[in-house]
Amino acid sequence: MGDFDRKRSHNGLVDQHHKKKPRFENPKNHIHSQPFSIPVLQHLATPGKSLPTPPEIDQKYADRVFTHISTVSTHLDNQSSVSYDDLEFIGDAYIEVIASNLIYQRFSSLPTGRKSQLRESLVKNETLARFTEGYGWDKKIKGGKQIQHDSPHAWIKIKGDVFEAFVAAAVLSHPSYTEGLVAIEPWLHALWRPITDALAASNPSTPSSQHKVELAKKISGKGVKIDYIDEKKPVIHKGKGVETYYVGAYLTGWGWENRFLGSGKGLSRKAAGQEAAAAALANTSLIDEIVEKKNAMTVQVKEE
Repeated sequence: MGDFDRKRSHNGLVDQHHKKKPRFENPKNHIHSQPFSIPVLQHLATPGKSLPTPPEIDQKYADRVFTHISTVSTHLDNQSSVSYDDLEFIGDAYIEVIASNLIYQRFSSLPTGRKSQLRESLVKNETLARFTEGYGWDKKIKGGKQIQHDSPHAWIKIKGDVFEAFVAAAVLSHPSYTEGLVAIEPWLHALWRPITDALAASNPSTPSSQHKVELAKKISGKGVKIDYIDEKKPVIHKGKGVETYYVGAYLTGWGWENRFLGSGKGLSRKAAGQEAAAAALANTSLIDEIVEKKNAMTVQVKEE
């Protein structure tokens, strides 16, 4: 799928079912903050369900967008000019640009890494393949039928490629690149709306940047430290260009040394630290215990 394939996994798909091991064997001893979630594919259109009307494309692209290169004669000098290959290449880029702009405008407060995760959910092959199926375009694909039976994953990629080719044809059917992008943008936004609306509902706010400050106000004092320590090495998400960091918050002071307060994870060490502080604040019984001891020791020092 063109240069943007480097952002995706080796087979063009992103494994949504991979489960990571829990960080701790006994989760009751640790408070975890709410994870960032991206809605799954059941929010998307399915065949027979009402879809926004697709843009019109020039007649010269009508067959080409559905023609797999396997049906094109090997004697032709430029096979990609009569198959969807070249269209898919540029359509991939158009979709990335429109998705990026949508996310930047609607979810501007999300950390950059999370914006990247959301964009991946909008542009990945599974998502685009569902749109192709929703419009019944998978039944128009010429060639690649054997792949449908031999490799379901490759067939998903072909359906994603066809959608990208259609997007390119829609843009190129206008006098200029800018006019074409402006014309198809509302259509793509409407197709993505089930994902973006569900995301907005399930993640109403981004993590506060003030959790560390709030925690310090509650339990800090003279000679008291709150340390934010890496709990393990960051996990690199192959194909996404992002890492997840794991940080724990620990208190030294008020009679404790390295007292565990909470853990957090995030797409940066700073964000993970904020999540750890938020987890500590959520453990109200622990915070109340520390505050009580802080107050008692403060009174004792004043009396001395």
